Amino acid sequence: MTKNDTTQRALRIDHRNGIAVLTFDQPNASANTMNESYLEGMDWALSEIVAKHDAGELRGVILTSAKKTFFAGGDLDMIAQTDPDHIDDTFTFVSRIKDQLRQLETIGVPVVAAINGAALGGGLEIALAAHHRIAVDDRSVKIGFPEVGFGLLPGGGGVTRTVRLLGVQPALRDWLIEGQQRSAADAKDKGLVDELVTDAESLLPAAETWIDGNPDASAPWDREGWLLPGGSPSNPKVAASYSPLTSFLHKKLKGAHHPAPRAILSAAVEGTYVDFAAASKIESRWFLTLVSSPTAKKMIQAFFFDLQTVSSDKLRPTDLPRQQVTKVGVLGAGMMGAGIAHACASRGIGVVLKDVNLDNAQKGRKQVEALLSKSVGRGRLTEESAAEVLGRIHPSTENSDLSECEAVIEAVFEDADLKGRVFAEAEAALPDSALLCSNTSSLPITDLARSVDRPEDFIGMHFFSPVDRMKLVELIVGEKTSDEALARAMDLVKQMGKVPIVVNDSRGFYTSRVFLSYVLEGAAMVAEGIAPSSIERASHQAGFPGTPLSILDEVTLSLPIHANDEAKRAAAEAGREMTEPHGISMLEAMVNVHGRTGRSGGGGFYDYPSDGTKRFWPGLYEYFTKPELDVPIESLKERLTFAMAVDTARCFEEGVITSAAGANVGSILGIGFPPNEGGVIQFMEKYEGGLPGFVSRARELARLYGERFEPPQWLADRAESGEGVTQ
Repeated sequence: MTKNDTTQRALRIDHRNGIAVLTFDQPNASANTMNESYLEGMDWALSEIVAKHDAGELRGVILTSAKKTFFAGGDLDMIAQTDPDHIDDTFTFVSRIKDQLRQLETIGVPVVAAINGAALGGGLEIALAAHHRIAVDDRSVKIGFPEVGFGLLPGGGGVTRTVRLLGVQPALRDWLIEGQQRSAADAKDKGLVDELVTDAESLLPAAETWIDGNPDASAPWDREGWLLPGGSPSNPKVAASYSPLTSFLHKKLKGAHHPAPRAILSAAVEGTYVDFAAASKIESRWFLTLVSSPTAKKMIQAFFFDLQTVSSDKLRPTDLPRQQVTKVGVLGAGMMGAGIAHACASRGIGVVLKDVNLDNAQKGRKQVEALLSKSVGRGRLTEESAAEVLGRIHPSTENSDLSECEAVIEAVFEDADLKGRVFAEAEAALPDSALLCSNTSSLPITDLARSVDRPEDFIGMHFFSPVDRMKLVELIVGEKTSDEALARAMDLVKQMGKVPIVVNDSRGFYTSRVFLSYVLEGAAMVAEGIAPSSIERASHQAGFPGTPLSILDEVTLSLPIHANDEAKRAAAEAGREMTEPHGISMLEAMVNVHGRTGRSGGGGFYDYPSDGTKRFWPGLYEYFTKPELDVPIESLKERLTFAMAVDTARCFEEGVITSAAGANVGSILGIGFPPNEGGVIQFMEKYEGGLPGFVSRARELARLYGERFEPPQWLADRAESGEGVTQ
């Protein structure tokens, strides 16, 4: 690029009556990110506007974007490559970003951020260096710091400025520790946006008006007499008021290894004892402890690269046109059916919500109405928008109402005969081109497809409960499912705002099967005499968001028993012997001997008193627990994680799943594998000693606890060859 060539710069400058409009527009990129191109462009822009200021020709600066988003944040490709040997280079890079933003913040004229789209991470840090932030009040605009979800903290001034703007507690609670992504209106209520406009065309005029009215604007912390909102922690009373934050953090992490939230808390509090420059250095040092850590590497791989892979077209059949649907039939208006209807209608898709009687169908619609009311109450939807979504759902008992549906999603009870009857009735009324989807968690799709005339259009579409909060959908390809059906199903899932992973047909598929191995391992531990409190604590410390015994209570103890009975029946019909899963006998004893079926039946592993919190059923200690057992917590943690990992390896060996990205994303978003491990495949490959170390430890666990931990030969071969699981 020649000195005067601006075509490849990451931003451009337009001068409007003494106001410099800096427009971020990174060439050959769909979004603006903080990379070397950005740094060079900002250096150039600052030199230009400083010259204008020195010549008395500058009265304000506006920051805006030519992209659909304002600014996407840090370059995760670059961050992912950071290692301890190059940490000094990273420190230099981050310092340049901060120096530039500080120069902009103290340039001597009002600076306004005109936020036209999402401002996340580094993008929000840029906006915070402005003296006033104006955002378009539109659902596409998201404001926040997602860094904690990648094992990082906002290292470009985000912690320092947010704390100084809001105070320690609001900054941590509302923005930093949980990485909330808020709407523009919510961000205004929470203090990081100052003004809203109705559309992007109003941004620059509003920014100019503010500059005209605030010629002496500066950052609050640069004004004489500024005090930290809420008071400094050097005041004992203020410091004592922070204890709820540490309690909140302890309750949230429950002993799991999540260094980022702790680093954020430390950087926030430590920075309040010193001036802005020193606080910025403290923030950088904490950032550097995270950026090269194994946890951050794994989380970036899972939550950015792997999620990008499954959300893109990389796993979609090629050379097939993308399709959108306008109307979907949902068969069954229970909790799952209502959740699926809500997901469709919320994304503009019309829904025929069909059940055996109209009362059931209308109850399903009422469930959707309740979900929408919650969104309205939280400020995420207007009353008008909620009414519009609800208006897209038509309760029905008539198959004839399905005649215009381009796809149908069955969501009835997990019974193969019932599902077959429902499909047979619906198919007669559907268009011949309609996509046929079954929301089953375990029943083989190839078997279910025998109930329809078009098995090539039949596919499994496994949603997770609660549908409104769970982003994952597992697509199951049967023996006769066509590539076109798979492509259409992926398009529909993405149209609903969900994340699809693709697996091949098998009882339990990938997620339900591996999930079962986790909860049954917890049940097996109880049967061995291990204290239930130790089992649940080990699960939390390993990083699982849900503990095995509490999950079993929620899904009912009879569900795994039923699934096992069905699997045994199918094996017998096929002339095969099936090994009884470890832990099933414990559940059978709980149900058949002690009458403990789970929460819905009054109690299972836990009691659920109406006047207090749940507590362990005393019978566990009376009938099962052996107090003399002294089992290291680390052994329990490994048994829970290895149970899922080894079964995942078997799924790869059997061809049930073939995508490492899909396995990682599915294990975290669908079945609660510890997110700090970056998914089940990364857990195996990045175990101490790599994949050979994992295989060796699995064999030790097999000798100690049973053959279910024996790694499959497929995995052992890959470990020996150095090939790894990733493919």
